[in-house]
Amino acid sequence: MSGRTFRSFMPRALAAARAAAAAGEVPIGAVVVKDGEVIAEAHNAPRGSHDPTAHAEILAIRRAAEVLGDERLTGCELWVTLEPCAMCAGAIAHARIARLYYAASDPKGGAIEQGARVFDHPQCLHRPEVYTGIGEEEAADLLRAFFRERR
Repeated sequence: MSGRTFRSFMPRALAAARAAAAAGEVPIGAVVVKDGEVIAEAHNAPRGSHDPTAHAEILAIRRAAEVLGDERLTGCELWVTLEPCAMCAGAIAHARIARLYYAASDPKGGAIEQGARVFDHPQCLHRPEVYTGIGEEEAADLLRAFFRERR
């Protein structure tokens, strides 16, 4: 990250997470950034779309690929409010995302520093730079509040 001014896009991902909660979806938001500009964003939508793959990361990656006209998101950053699951980690690797930023760890379903640790496998053909903990408290609070209301 040398030579660049750091700018967090986590507030934008958190806004998408709040939109997910308002739609009755698990509050997870994701933003894809290229050259300092947001090119795609999404929130979880599996319930509303009846699609188990409609995780925020997958939807944001799909939209970014459309915007760029390329399945490889070389040079892009992905900002997400929760540690990606194995499915999303695989998509991140296949998309060749350069940097992954996520807010809260997910001990139950995460696959970056928890569980499967997808990027640590020799079969993983691309490993993004990973940064964690940015906006962690707010993201965790959103998730706790969402599930507390449903219990």
